[in-house]
Amino acid sequence: MEVLTSRTIIHPRDLDRSLAFYGEDLDLAVAREFGQGAGRGVVFFAGGGLIEVVGTRPRPSPAPAPDLAGTADHPPAIALWLQVRSMVTAITDLRGRGVPVVRPPVLEPWGLIEAWIEDPDGLRIHLVEVPTDHPLRRDARVIER
Repeated sequence: MEVLTSRTIIHPRDLDRSLAFYGEDLDLAVAREFGQGAGRGVVFFAGGGLIEVVGTRPRPSPAPAPDLAGTADHPPAIALWLQVRSMVTAITDLRGRGVPVVRPPVLEPWGLIEAWIEDPDGLRIHLVEVPTDHPLRRDARVIER
């Protein structure tokens, strides 16, 4: 499986308190912000990695496994996010290695394709493919000619 980027996702009990901690107390620079209200989130630069602090929000989930550490409406406190180049290739590779997929790939309302696996201790790992037409793939730089 080819991993392009990764981040740690934190679903805190108090979103505002945690955003202040990572943004002000730790003085981490903001990579991007998204959403609004209780479901808003901020992705912070953290050295060679990223930390995403995001509130909970109801999400559709076609078939959550009952033993997940969290549910679609109440995600686990910490999860890993691994961006893969190709979801089909990643899932095929993982299944070939005997890794169970606890939630098959789904095109999420925010435009990313996500599947879930778990590590041996039940830590949720989000596998994410960013489609070619998604805003995360657009070059936001202004090029003057």
